[in-house]
Formats: sequence, C-alpha cells, structure tokens
Amino acid sequence: MEKIYLAALQMVAGIGNVRLKGLVSFFGSAQQAWLANKRDLFLCGHLDETIYNKLLIHREKIDIYTLACDWERKGIRICSHNDSEYPKLLLNTYNAPQVLFYRGALPITDHLIAIVGARKATSYGKNVAQLLASELNEAGVWVVSGAARGIDTAAHQGALLKDGYTIAVLGCGVDINYPPENGKLINQIAERGAVVSEYAPGTMAHPGHFPARNRIINGLSRGVVVVEAAERSGALITADFALEEGRDVFAVPGSIFSPSSKGTHRLVKQGAKLIDSAVDILEEYDIAVKEKETQRIDLTSEEAMVYDILTYENSLGIEDIVMKTKLSTAVITYILLQFELRGLVTENSGKRYLRCAKEGVK
Repeated sequence: MEKIYLAALQMVAGIGNVRLKGLVSFFGSAQQAWLANKRDLFLCGHLDETIYNKLLIHREKIDIYTLACDWERKGIRICSHNDSEYPKLLLNTYNAPQVLFYRGALPITDHLIAIVGARKATSYGKNVAQLLASELNEAGVWVVSGAARGIDTAAHQGALLKDGYTIAVLGCGVDINYPPENGKLINQIAERGAVVSEYAPGTMAHPGHFPARNRIINGLSRGVVVVEAAERSGALITADFALEEGRDVFAVPGSIFSPSSKGTHRLVKQGAKLIDSAVDILEEYDIAVKEKETQRIDLTSEEAMVYDILTYENSLGIEDIVMKTKLSTAVITYILLQFELRGLVTENSGKRYLRCAKEGVK
C-alpha cells in the first residue's frame, strides 16, 4: 500500500518530486506522512501554508482504499522509484518521477528509442517516422513517443504495424485520451506496451505538463530521433533534455524550404547524428539488424503506371493521377483501394495518396 500513499501525496497540487522525497524522508514512509497529525505536518519544514492546507483538504476527500480499487478496476498500475520494474534508464536521470502511473506492461529491456517531432507534420515526416518505428521494432527496439498529433502518432502506428512494442508518455492521466482522436491508438498501445504518466488518473492535459512529459520520453530512451521540428518546438526541448542527460540525438534531414525542417537541421549543425534509416541508429548500439525476406509484389501495367507517379513526400489527388496516367477515375480508385489493402499507399485527408515505404515492388 505504500505506493498508493505516494500517489495520493503526489496528487496534491504543489507536492512535486522534491517535496515528496522530503516528506517521505522526514516521516519514514509515505503512509506515515499521509496519516501524520496536523501539527507534525505543519512543523516538518517541507510544506508552506498553502500546500499544507491543500493537503489537509485533499486528505479529507480521499479514501485510500476506494482510490486503489478504482484504479485497479481501470487497469491502472503504480510503479515507484524503489520498485524493480521501474525503468532503469529513467531512474538514472535528473528529477526522475517518484511515482509512475501506467496501463499495460513496462519494458524489461533498455533497447528503447524515442521518435518525436512536429504536430503539424508533413506527409514526408509522418512516412519517415512510421518507417523508422517499424524497422526499429523489427530489431527488437521499443519506440517511445508522446501520442501527440503528427510525428508522435505516426511513430506509434509504425511500431504497431507488425505487433511491435511502443510506449506513450502522456501529459495527462493515463485514463485520459489526449488528443481525443487518438483514443483508439492509446488503447492499442496499452495492449502492446505501456501508456505512462507521472500525472494522477483524471488529470486533464495542460500546456505546462508537456515540457515535463518530454523529460520522461527522453529519460526512458537510449537516444532520441527528431524527425521534423520547427525552430521552437517541444521536440527540440526533448532533444535538449537528451543532451543534458548524455543521451544520443539523431536528426532526419528534410527540405531546406520547409519550416518543419529548420529545427532538425539546426540539431545536425550542433552535432546530432544525421540518419536516413533505422540501421544508422541500430549501429550506434551494436544491435543486430535482422535481414528481411524481400517479398516481390508484382504490379500490372496499369498499377505500375499509378505507383510510379506516387511519391513518399508529396501526396496526389485522384484528379492529379487521372491527368498523369490518362486512366479512368473508376480504374484509379480501384487500384488505389488495392494498394491500400496491400500496404503500398496511405490516404491523407482530402483523398490524397502517398507511397508507403515497401520493398520488393516490381
């Protein structure tokens, strides 16, 4: 039950890692701190008057056993920094959370790589993130990201393509779907990895939570891959945390004309390793690259015409494809549907299509 008392104390606004450690040290345990009389709490030296009053009010409202049962019913688990399952890489970072809430299963390996980037990602960036995540997973590497729109979402999706493993670190409670449209994805991640947060269940997303969330993404990972990032972005904050902790930073090059590549190019200038495949990352850690069995995918002449004009960077609409191939709309629509079913293309908003990285197309 010590963990539930730690979690209950951490739920009080103003009690962060430093105060929590101080309270546990002073009283001998989180349980004793929670049950301490008002005088001892006031005189312990770790709470100012405002936080002291908040703790008293919070303590009156919370029934520890009811709270524990509610979280267990929702599949929410607690991991404290003293537990053997606490991620070792994170434990050895500055200001590591005293308590982690999670759904799913925490990794038992230290082969974890973060993939982060712009929320307003380009089609090129999302394609790259998905490909890198898929290739890393094939080599037994877990992919860590923040479940945000754009690059984060693409990275998680890539990791899950072949039943791989991934971790989503949230800036809200693990029972909150944020962003809302990623609810299904977040539940899939909980089934094939873990959804993690230092914020108690029920905590809503807040802009101030995300920089702190980024330090955990970095702390869990041996290295951080930045796929796309503007000159001022959360992805660069994650990269800065990585550099401060002595972790590796990798950057994917993009177009010199794209604002989304300004930040990644700056990272390269500052010493980040430029990469264009997962192999570049795996070689840094002497992780064996599994040889792929190339599956040849034969295309008909009409399919080849459509496939040849599609690219990995710039999506095309059906009308564009009709103009370039002179094929009918019905034929092209059917071909694109077949491509989607075979994992050769992906559809963006507005019925626009983009190649998915796939080997063996003939």
